[in-house]
Amino acid sequence: QVQLVEAGGGLVQAGGSLRISCAASGSIFGIKPMGWYRQAPGKQREWVAVISSSGITNYADSVAGRFTISRDSAKHTAVYLQMNSLKPEDTAVYYCNIVIMGSNYWGQGTQVTVSS
Repeated sequence: QVQLVEAGGGLVQAGGSLRISCAASGSIFGIKPMGWYRQAPGKQREWVAVISSSGITNYADSVAGRFTISRDSAKHTAVYLQMNSLKPEDTAVYYCNIVIMGSNYWGQGTQVTVSS
C-alpha cells in the first residue's frame, strides 16, 4: 500500500509565492516519477508538473516559468512544488501523484487559494 500526504497549501495574494510538499510512504522501491495535479471548482483535474526518476522535470504551459517541482535529495519519496507569481486562476486543490506498477496513487489534496 502507498500513501501520499500533501501539505503547505493556504491563502496567498496574487503575485505571491507558496511551496507545497508531498510525502509518499509505503511499498515504494527505488525512485519513481512523481507529479502534481490540480482541480479547480467545477473543472476537471489537470496535470501541473512531473519529475522523472532521473530528475527531469516537465510543466504544463499554464505554469511553466512560474512553478518548480523538485525532489528531496535525501528522501526520494518527498517532492515539492514551488509556486511563484501566483494568479487567481491557480486557485485549486493540488494533488500529489505517483504511479507504481501501473497503479495510480493520490494524496488527499491541499487547497491553494490566490486572492486578487
